[in-house]
Amino acid sequence: MKPASFKYYAPESLEEALVLKAQYGDEARILAGGQSLIPAMNFRIMQPTVLLDLNLLAELSYISSKESAVLHIGAMTRLSEVEDDPLIADRVSLLHESLPYIAHPQIRNRGTVGGNIAHADPAAELPVVALATKSRFRVQSTNGSRWINSDDFFRGYFETAIDSSEILVELEVPFHAASTGWAFLEVSRRSGDYAMAGIAAVITLDSDYICRKARLVYLNLSDAPLEAKQSADMLVGETLSDELISQVANKASEEEIMPMESLHATVNYQRHLACILTKRALKLAYGRAKET
Repeated sequence: MKPASFKYYAPESLEEALVLKAQYGDEARILAGGQSLIPAMNFRIMQPTVLLDLNLLAELSYISSKESAVLHIGAMTRLSEVEDDPLIADRVSLLHESLPYIAHPQIRNRGTVGGNIAHADPAAELPVVALATKSRFRVQSTNGSRWINSDDFFRGYFETAIDSSEILVELEVPFHAASTGWAFLEVSRRSGDYAMAGIAAVITLDSDYICRKARLVYLNLSDAPLEAKQSADMLVGETLSDELISQVANKASEEEIMPMESLHATVNYQRHLACILTKRALKLAYGRAKET
């Protein structure tokens, strides 16, 4: 199929893009990598009347560390650039570990960080990583910029806290703290397919290997990235054991996630996957935390 007719703009500066977004609001869709938007337009699932192509905005493509404990990633940075960056691999290893799960290399060569996040697909990997690392997002409009915490950013299926006049311009990711372990795991029918279930786990230990902080965030087990806060709280103040890990996995999979029936997996199967993935992720994250 072919997309419905639309107006096309390729602004040459962020300021020009913001003026156009303010002018057209919800009528305008942002074209970044186009790996999700263009297929949806071809099937007429999405029919924007205006397309704002940001691919000329080199100012939004960067990976930098302005502060010692925080990483800044421009919204137009390609996923493959993030995957190959040595600083990310060393200091935000959870983010690095999640990248190979995103579709295929060809997709990652075109897809962008901002597009993956702003599209807010509940099966997407980066939103889950953002929640697990307590990242935040900078959005900008003609009225200025503001920061949105990842906890407040994702609101449901393909819904975010970005206003109709705003554009996502930057992701800010904290470096992993000392004695922190991480794990990212997902299950799909084939490599590169949408995940039937997935998890990002982050654990920070004290000098006695007792858990000080823990975050468990799931993908494609709700209408948005879902943090299992009650289950993670069971770990705090405890030394992780197989029994405790099983209790946490059972609670998260039975009480906190909210899976829905799909063509690929029943609700019961998704709960089973969540339980298994939680056990594996916690064991992996705990082992890594003891080594750092």
